[in-house]
Amino acid sequence: MLHYRKHPSHVKKAYSFAAVAKMEGIDFYYFSYSKVDFNAKKIDGWVYHNGKWVQKRMDFPKVIINASNPKTIEQKRISKRLKKIAIFTSHSVGNKMKVYEKILKGEEFADYLIPSIAVRKGEEVLDFFEKHTVAVIKPTSGNHGKKIIFIKKINTNFQVIEGVKKTLFEKSGLLTYIERLLKKQSYILQPFIECKTKAGLTYDFRLHILKNGTGKWEVTLIYPRVSGNAKLISNISSGGYRGEFGPFLKEEFGDRSNHVRQLLEGFAVSFATHFDTLYPNPFDELGIDVGLDQNLKIWIFEVNWRPGSKHREIEVARRLIPYCRYLASR
Repeated sequence: MLHYRKHPSHVKKAYSFAAVAKMEGIDFYYFSYSKVDFNAKKIDGWVYHNGKWVQKRMDFPKVIINASNPKTIEQKRISKRLKKIAIFTSHSVGNKMKVYEKILKGEEFADYLIPSIAVRKGEEVLDFFEKHTVAVIKPTSGNHGKKIIFIKKINTNFQVIEGVKKTLFEKSGLLTYIERLLKKQSYILQPFIECKTKAGLTYDFRLHILKNGTGKWEVTLIYPRVSGNAKLISNISSGGYRGEFGPFLKEEFGDRSNHVRQLLEGFAVSFATHFDTLYPNPFDELGIDVGLDQNLKIWIFEVNWRPGSKHREIEVARRLIPYCRYLASR
């Protein structure tokens, strides 16, 4: 496992991966970028032994769990050299627009996409309201639901919603507001897909899916993310909360709960299998965020390549460690 942090005690999932590797009979060690010696072809890694992390000089591994992105130019250089020596498990999906274009070009799941355009000027947002009454503007490279803005057309004016803050603009004011946004970063524009609970709270589903020891996709967890207030964003880090899948389905869908469960589980596996074919390198895990409209049609909100495993480190390790062995064997 490669991480920018120097000691494995600062990376919670390192212990879980070490424990599972021990049970699977697989050699595992943790290391940081500064501990790679390319001349000697050795790495000063950390192994978990007798209840504590012990530093040990190791051979280059066959497979590297690249658990974090490099932070510096030197770390990027080291990462690039390591990729020529060992198999990396994780690979970037790219920004939101790249993911959208990949799925669109792949065709098979294009119908699940929310129509999106890259915003280049304010007039494009105004033109958008000729067909739609509510728009969503997202940072192209954003995450955790941050800086997502909703715009509602109210008669001849426009209401901009940022979190719980609401501002009313005339056409000229909206144009100025959009142009100011675009100077800071790039955004994509989408129609708003309504996905609400019976109580009127916005929600979506996170589908967490991993590769197992046979190289096949396996659903490890599905959970709803519900906005905890008047926000239109359900992302947990933006004020939403995580619900329990089973009880949520029964509460919201009643007799159709089993059908919805099968619908989401089937979609997760089939989509991930297809998504793998759109990129040159296979993925080890994905976090797919989807919504369900009133007709139970699935809409893809976002695809994440490092979805996180907080409080579920062992569950993730139980699948990814055997997957590493599968990669090494091939």
